[in-house]
Amino acid sequence: MDVKLPNLGEGADSGTVISVLVKPGAPVKKGQNIIELETGKAVAPIPSPADGTVGRIAVKEGDKLAVGQLILVLEGTSKGAAASDSGSVAPAPASASTSTSAPARKKAPEGRAAVPKAEPTLTMAAADFEQVVNENPVAGPYVRRVARDLGIDLRWVVGTSKSGQILASDLRDYVARLRALASQAAAGARTDTQPEPKPVVKPAAAPVDFAQWGPVTRKPMTQLRKTIAQRMVDSSSSLPTVTQFDQIDVTRLDELRKKHGAAYQGKGTRLTLTSFVLRAVASTLRKHPIFNASIDDATDEIVYKDYVHLGLAVDTEAGLLVPVIRDADKKDLLQLSKEVQDLAAKARDRKLGLADMQGGTFTISNQGGIGGGHFTPIINKPESAILGLGRGASAAVVRDGQIVVRTLLPVALTYDHRLIDGGLAARFVVDLVAALESFPESEVKL
Repeated sequence: MDVKLPNLGEGADSGTVISVLVKPGAPVKKGQNIIELETGKAVAPIPSPADGTVGRIAVKEGDKLAVGQLILVLEGTSKGAAASDSGSVAPAPASASTSTSAPARKKAPEGRAAVPKAEPTLTMAAADFEQVVNENPVAGPYVRRVARDLGIDLRWVVGTSKSGQILASDLRDYVARLRALASQAAAGARTDTQPEPKPVVKPAAAPVDFAQWGPVTRKPMTQLRKTIAQRMVDSSSSLPTVTQFDQIDVTRLDELRKKHGAAYQGKGTRLTLTSFVLRAVASTLRKHPIFNASIDDATDEIVYKDYVHLGLAVDTEAGLLVPVIRDADKKDLLQLSKEVQDLAAKARDRKLGLADMQGGTFTISNQGGIGGGHFTPIINKPESAILGLGRGASAAVVRDGQIVVRTLLPVALTYDHRLIDGGLAARFVVDLVAALESFPESEVKL
């Protein structure tokens, strides 16, 4: 039985093998993890689909793996297991994961057998792409979402996996043939006075010989670092951003934290400044819903969300991860403190799943524990704003005509200026400062 990489969920169709958990000749049980795969910012264990003995292993650590690629050969499996589980290692919708329950595929019409992998030719006709080759196409949620976004009827696409499932590569091939057909039509309509436009080719990065100035060590970028880099470039190059700075007097919060900290420790968690900030941000977002909204670039609409899911940036040895605290506005200080502790531990142990880092509406990045001061955080797209926190420090300030020592916390709010104007940002920060400086002790008491 060939065990192949299954559908990984929406938004992920490949990953990097970070560990192989079995060896040739070793017995495995159904559901036992056989490899760990890094997909974007998450590490996903891939389980065995059946009992058996490991035969040939087709991957090693560091290999890049796409959906449908062979992981290993499992020997000694029953025919029933091979029939029901081959090609579907991770849990997935029944219509996309089992070949016994999937409807029988119709054969492609005569003359279309070589279409999926054939090079585009100029003998194609539009009708070739509107023929039903399968009344009941089998595809994973990611492929279905992409097809829906592109307006492609999956009944027209031939699946090339062993079970007949439509893969992401099948969609790419189909789109490539559509583009070739469009080019053919455009070439036929172009006149001599309309020369064919030259494609824009991004110049390749020029290599730099750093070793000419001294000793160097080269290490390949991890998949996580590549993902972070791409998302940061995408955000900074596509969003017009402004950063609003201010400072918050957290002297009273420090007093509340010390006063009630032991009670929280008795409940198995720590009361930190981050917990106060999460609670205050959630309530402020309810007053200013535009900061909890997003722009849908595909439809030019503003999407107002009726939920508050706060992302919390966590610094790990592997890189920056942003787990999401869901419905933060509905949780008290104790619940928020426990969830911060649990998610931070999962992030540092690389135990976060994709679902743990999706759906955020607003992100908080706290560098205070490290010692950072003022900084300008980058928006976690498609969110519209992010709050940066620095290190609280004692400073002499004037209160009621007297010079007193207070603990001041620097804050920075970066926002998408397409959606949010400066006046709105200033009001948001003013309300956030007020919420933290006048935090009610009744919400802290257990």
